[in-house]
Amino acid sequence: MSYAIATRVGVITQSQLDSYLGKSIGAICQNGYADDHDNHCAHFVSHVLGYTFGVTCQMMGNGRGTGATLRVQELFPKCKSVGVWSLRPSSFSTCLVFISRASNVNLAGKVMANVPRKHIGIYLNGFIWHYSNSRHQVIKETPSQFKRHYPSPDNAMFYGTFP
Repeated sequence: MSYAIATRVGVITQSQLDSYLGKSIGAICQNGYADDHDNHCAHFVSHVLGYTFGVTCQMMGNGRGTGATLRVQELFPKCKSVGVWSLRPSSFSTCLVFISRASNVNLAGKVMANVPRKHIGIYLNGFIWHYSNSRHQVIKETPSQFKRHYPSPDNAMFYGTFP
């Protein structure tokens, strides 16, 4: 079965997400915000899905293209619904996926603390596409692989429906 994500930039399919695999953020961002020392997970997600709120790469880079949101903690509260990954409704076959220490997340207030150990990806068709800051490229993993992004206790997973 083929799935697609309706986004601010149109519909994103698994094939389109796969086209990002192996690409560095420098190949994705037209604003020159591509320092390997920066965290680009929210940056990648925002370029793909068209999120332009909060601090953007256009503000931080050379400003040649559309700005994309840079901060995970700015994406989390914009989600229409958030929750614990293991309790994700089966109807949410596509969504955002977050990982951080459980105590860094307030689900009732839809707040994620601004801490170094937080990460985001796009869940579609049983896989998560995200920007691997250690590999400096987009990768695709299963949720069980993604859960190993950080060691316990920093590996609590959460879902968020698209803003």
